[in-house]
Amino acid sequence: MTQPLGFGFIGAGAIANFHAKAVAAARGARAIGVVSRRRSSAEAFALEHGLGFASDNVQELLKQPGLDAVCITTPSALHLEPALAAIRARKHLMIEKPLDSTVEGTDHILAEAEKAGVRVGSIFQARFGDAARQVKAAIDAGRFGRMVLASCYVKWNRTAEYYTGWKGRLAEDGGGVIINQAIHGVDLLQWFAGMPVEVFAWSTRRVHRIESEDTCVAALKFGSGAFGTIEGTTAAWPGWSRRLEICGEHGSVLMEDDDIARWDFRVAQPGDEKIRAMRESAAMGSGAAAPMNIKIEGHQRQIQDFIDGINERRPFFIEGREARKAVALVRAIYDSAATGKPVRL
Repeated sequence: MTQPLGFGFIGAGAIANFHAKAVAAARGARAIGVVSRRRSSAEAFALEHGLGFASDNVQELLKQPGLDAVCITTPSALHLEPALAAIRARKHLMIEKPLDSTVEGTDHILAEAEKAGVRVGSIFQARFGDAARQVKAAIDAGRFGRMVLASCYVKWNRTAEYYTGWKGRLAEDGGGVIINQAIHGVDLLQWFAGMPVEVFAWSTRRVHRIESEDTCVAALKFGSGAFGTIEGTTAAWPGWSRRLEICGEHGSVLMEDDDIARWDFRVAQPGDEKIRAMRESAAMGSGAAAPMNIKIEGHQRQIQDFIDGINERRPFFIEGREARKAVALVRAIYDSAATGKPVRL
């Protein structure tokens, strides 16, 4: 019998609750402790989730007996320091998306983890939906033929009250809608269509009084010759389901959140009707109108894969190097919007 993997949590905010619940529901895991910038927050989190240790000192958490892995759930631009501390302590890492708010920070984490011999994952739970995997399988099987257009639309709503504290601050949040809300769709898009070779973007603050963007549009050119678009906003009421459209010469697919809304191919195959009927959004939830309307199912699937990957010494479904791609694409969008020039990847 393999000993349960001992987990700690760095960060005790809203998303940390999803990690803690996913660990509690996973096979072969146990939760040990939590650390937060405010000890009172750590203590309240520990009480809620039945943890035996709470502190405001990362090093104290990393010294806890039986600790094997750490979930980092701090704001996006504050991932680097605790990640490096955990790596130095030889702890595996599951980092809430993105790995870091910059490519440089991401590469630093991955390089140090490789030298230390520890594993790194990053939460992109949308890839764990059955519908998303069916789309990827159809692409890999060549059912679309030549890809023509591949686009992602995240037209969500956040209230003014949402943007309090660190949210929307560049030094802590790392950016706005693209890096925080749209990044799951951005990751799915590049998983389906590949990394674009060139992007051109505009960003703005249409409604929210924040440092970062609440609205952004990017035009994409893929290596295959296909074009695409990314649209993201947190300023649109009431907030619509995330949409991904993959269109090719022999077929086109539309995903709304984690459901298949259209599955149309020139040549039908057995199983198409079953795929058209797939409905997973009820299990996965949707953050379109409120961030806490997602559910733990996606986190649970990915954290279970993380645990099994470590115990079975096999690759994760999403390795750290794979999670880096979304960071690189987000930063290219931001660089283009800042300079007014196209950026090549």
